[in-house]
Amino acid sequence: MTTHGPTRRTVLLATGAAAFTVGCGEYGNEGDGDSGSNTVEASAGQELAKTGEIPVGGGKIFKDEKVVVTQPKEDEFKAFTSICTHQQCPVANVDGGTINCTCHGSKFSITDGSVQNPPAPRPLAEKKITVQDDSIRLA
Repeated sequence: MTTHGPTRRTVLLATGAAAFTVGCGEYGNEGDGDSGSNTVEASAGQELAKTGEIPVGGGKIFKDEKVVVTQPKEDEFKAFTSICTHQQCPVANVDGGTINCTCHGSKFSITDGSVQNPPAPRPLAEKKITVQDDSIRLA
């Protein structure tokens, strides 16, 4: 028997690859109107925020710079990569003392980036920052 089209396996593989690309590649861009900004890398000395913009017990995600800055305790600031260690989705929010990736439910500590809820296999990598006066900058 001779087939004249793609095999079932080829169709399944192509469909899965397309779904993965669309599902994870664009996650987190809803409503920002600037899909090209995700390629910008953060640079040393760049100001991320004023200290008053980071809530105590919470944090703020800087999508373009791929950084999340947290304030676990008053006047204690931490920074981590905002890319989940599970499947490299961008984290979605900081809430309830954790940095949360809504792709698959991973949660990370705002204090040290450690995994609080899998499936993430590793903590978020720490980023170096400096805090001077009321300015938080990448180191």
